Amino acid sequence: MADTVKDEALSLSNDAAIREILEEVCQITEMGFAAVARVTEERWIACQVVDKIDFGLNPGDELDIKTTICNEIRQQGQRVVIDHVDEDIEWQTHHTPMLYGFKSYASLPILGPDGSFFGTLCAIDPRSRTITGAATLAALERCARRVQAILATRLG
Repeated sequence: MADTVKDEALSLSNDAAIREILEEVCQITEMGFAAVARVTEERWIACQVVDKIDFGLNPGDELDIKTTICNEIRQQGQRVVIDHVDEDIEWQTHHTPMLYGFKSYASLPILGPDGSFFGTLCAIDPRSRTITGAATLAALERCARRVQAILATRLG
C-alpha cells in the first residue's frame, strides 16, 4: 500500500534550497537542530533536517504526533517560540520539552500549495537561546515563506 504522506515528505529530503534554509535557521537562532516536518492529524514526519546536536532524526523518521508541539501548531495555525523553557510558565511543565530535552524551541506553520496546513519549520536546542526578538522572528517568518514557495514549485 502506498504511503503518500511519507512519499511526499521524502520527496523533499534532498532539496538543496530547503537545506540552505535550515542551515540559515540554525545560524539565525544559534540552535543546533532545524527541520521541515510534514504534519498531519495522525503523523509527524521529518522531510529534511540539519542536526548539529545529535538529536538523531533523519528524513523520513517519524515522531508520535502526540509528543510534539507541532501538533498544536497544526491545530491553531500559530507559531510557537520559546527562549527558555524553564523560565516560561506556559511551557516549563509541558511534556514535549521534558521528553526531548530541549530548552529553546521555534516552530512556524508551513502551508502547502493549496493553502492547507502542510507542516512546520522548526528548530530546537538543548541550551536556552534568545530567539523572540523582532529581527529573529522576522527572519524566521521569511524562512518559512521561502519553504512555502519551494513547496509550491515542488508539490504544486
